[in-house]
Amino acid sequence: MSTSTTTRDGTAAAGTTGGDTGPGAPRERRHAHSRGFGPGFVVKLVLMALINAIGLFGILAAWAAGSWGILVFLVAALLAADLVYFLPARKLLPAKYLFPGLVFLLVFQVFVLVYTAATAFTNYGDGHNATKDAAITQLTTTYEQRVEGSEAYAVTVLEGPDGLALAAVQDDRVLVGAADRPLAPLEGAAVTDGRVVEAPGYEVLSYGEVVGAQDELGELRVPVSGQAEDGALRTDDGRTAYAYEPTLTYDEAADAMVAADGTVYADNGEGAFAGPDGEALRPGWRVFVGLDNFGAIFDPAVLGGPFVAVTLWTFAFAVLSVALTFFLGLLLAILFNDEKLRFRNVYRAIVFLPYAFPAFLSILIWAGLLNTDFGFVNEVLLGGTGVPWLENPWLAKLSLLLVNLWLGFPYMFLVTTGALQAIPGELYESAEMDGAGPVRQFGSITLPMLMVAVGPLLIASFAMNFNNFNVIYLLTGGGPQDLESTTGVGATDILISFVYKIAFAGGTNDYGLASALSILIFIMVAVVSALTFRRSKALEEIS
Repeated sequence: MSTSTTTRDGTAAAGTTGGDTGPGAPRERRHAHSRGFGPGFVVKLVLMALINAIGLFGILAAWAAGSWGILVFLVAALLAADLVYFLPARKLLPAKYLFPGLVFLLVFQVFVLVYTAATAFTNYGDGHNATKDAAITQLTTTYEQRVEGSEAYAVTVLEGPDGLALAAVQDDRVLVGAADRPLAPLEGAAVTDGRVVEAPGYEVLSYGEVVGAQDELGELRVPVSGQAEDGALRTDDGRTAYAYEPTLTYDEAADAMVAADGTVYADNGEGAFAGPDGEALRPGWRVFVGLDNFGAIFDPAVLGGPFVAVTLWTFAFAVLSVALTFFLGLLLAILFNDEKLRFRNVYRAIVFLPYAFPAFLSILIWAGLLNTDFGFVNEVLLGGTGVPWLENPWLAKLSLLLVNLWLGFPYMFLVTTGALQAIPGELYESAEMDGAGPVRQFGSITLPMLMVAVGPLLIASFAMNFNNFNVIYLLTGGGPQDLESTTGVGATDILISFVYKIAFAGGTNDYGLASALSILIFIMVAVVSALTFRRSKALEEIS
């Protein structure tokens, strides 16, 4: 990452390297890119220009969206990048290599953890997605009815200086209004076939532009007059509008929504307006709920029952998957490690094949093979029996373990093969001289020495299987589903697939509850990993 130049007098300088270093030979001095304009500096300049352009775009986008936290982070990261890569200080040399990794660590690890933890203490989910102001706006525009006896207006959608506007022809007059201005006559407008085609000060939107502004048009309400009882025009297709009046209004003084019949919906403190009978209006807004989500997880009346069952199955699935794949891989590694076995490299290549095949394809193929009605296992191997491999809760769990064993044992075979070849043969010779048999040698030499080498890998495998969403989702989808449960949980759901259903597939999309479960999963994996690592240190004394 440096260039070299020859000093004018050809003498050596401190820190010179490279080139002919013999007596009398010209010496070269190395210096940083920031001190010259060589090709390396030009490349760095172009890359930093791109980074600054992207960062500036992100800053402006964050400013427009009002995301002040992201804006502050981008400004700080951009300033830090420019200082690290342009200041000619030798103390900043390590930072040039660490800075990209540090930024990715903050974005993809620290931010995700902090955001998940913050969400776990809120009611964020369907019906509670936005702020209170957004909820009030949504309620006042959603709860409305057509003004009785009102006529239909043939309207034209206009783009004005303050946003969208509607133009209508009434009594041979052109009326134009916007969200903050009721319909009023506009002079100089042109009308063809009963519709406005030109309006001074406005741009008439084409059909394509109306479709493109559909979301904004759906929220547009143009007061018919200065009288609230006349209602406001609303159009869904940009061609015909009707006058609607709200059935809910917001009483700012009382901080409550008031219905047309006088019913008052007050703020219940839980992110919603609720009536006297407890009926809550939707949508609500996001609020801090403390430990309510964690309480719901352990409450038997809410998620307590499914949570305990899913947690026990998750631990059983992770432990059995690691144990089965490890011992099958170890057994095959010991068999194929025998130098007397012919063609053992061919056998090793065959054993490795399941690991080389894409896992998600393997899982989908297994799902077809185990199909009850037309799967290969039932139709061919079992002579047309209808064994419900994926429909019976216990058989579905057994099928998951077998498929996961198929996917995982080649990895353990590779790992243990390398570890076996690293054990000194003298240990076995000494054991034989002391009269130790194969079983004693395996228990006293092979297994302890293997655990020193593969212990951390087994911990990583446990953590991976603890969150092995793919095999659950693709093979059984977490089913068979418990029809008596309101959570949509199935017999083979593990915690991570349970979180997925709560967040995205349960019909309620409760992100706060799913985040609380994710925090618990993180704590479980962290505790198990820490205890196992602490235990594995005792094995290091063996080596």
